Amino acid sequence: MTIHYGILSTSSIAPRFLAGVAEAGGAEVCAVSSRSAEKARDFAAAHGIPRAYGSHEALLADEAVDTVYISAVNGAHFRWARAALEAGKHVVCEKPLTTSADGTRQLFALARRQGKFLMEAQKMLFLPAVEAVRDRIAAGAIGQVRQCEFRHSFAPTYNGWMFDPAAGGGTLLSSGVYAVTLLLWLFGPLGPAGGVYTDAGTGCEDQYMLAGATESGVLFTVANSTRAKLQDGARLYGDAGWIDLPDYWKARRAVIHRAGQPEETVDFPCEHELVYEARHIRRCLEQGLTESPVVPESLSAAAAAALERIRAAWTKAGR
Repeated sequence: MTIHYGILSTSSIAPRFLAGVAEAGGAEVCAVSSRSAEKARDFAAAHGIPRAYGSHEALLADEAVDTVYISAVNGAHFRWARAALEAGKHVVCEKPLTTSADGTRQLFALARRQGKFLMEAQKMLFLPAVEAVRDRIAAGAIGQVRQCEFRHSFAPTYNGWMFDPAAGGGTLLSSGVYAVTLLLWLFGPLGPAGGVYTDAGTGCEDQYMLAGATESGVLFTVANSTRAKLQDGARLYGDAGWIDLPDYWKARRAVIHRAGQPEETVDFPCEHELVYEARHIRRCLEQGLTESPVVPESLSAAAAAALERIRAAWTKAGR
């Protein structure tokens, strides 16, 4: 089968998804939409897309589009995912799928009623380096995992909505969802968690530090900042060694350290890291699935619920 994608929003990640789809094969992008007809036309011309629409409603009305990729601002994900499902389209929506666990569950229920596929685009979980870490942990390569730390810093300048509360801005939804999802995927449900954050002056956080534990007893810390340059990456500590996962949200490498043994590095170079996600989407659609076995409703809803609990429990610090 050939997937016929419509790209809803000309955001900064959309070209990377297009590159992944092109490398994966079995799909074509036939339309793109933006709130600005000029932006849609420019994007279509730059990427060889045959049709450009100046409204998202027009894209959803395109009968040739069978699958919609949503890369709009976080706060618009629920609205457009629901509209796409109601229009009879399969939906792949950038993370976070919604800003609430309830919204996430509503969308999956709608997808089942419509008989359509729905997936949160958590590219990280399809990366071979991340899969290798999971497999090493399961094999006991570093013994029992006891603690984890995650660090991620970035400049927010390419996303003008980053500190707009109405747009679903803030570093927790934009970056913290990676760490929270990976913790859930590797170790199961989260237990207590809290932290501190600083406000960008708009009602959205521009950095934070979290601490907590999984229900299985793994302690974790998560740090994210748009104001400081951190040593980006994740480290997972076991009682017999540790694993480093540089740039864990887009990892191409993992380094395994075992007590008394040589360091082991596993490399997975690739030009377009979203190719693995695109291949998975194609397989799911070929099998007629309504949700991904890797990023199912249970995982997306658990991540959304955890982010809600964290936000309710953390403390604002002075700038």
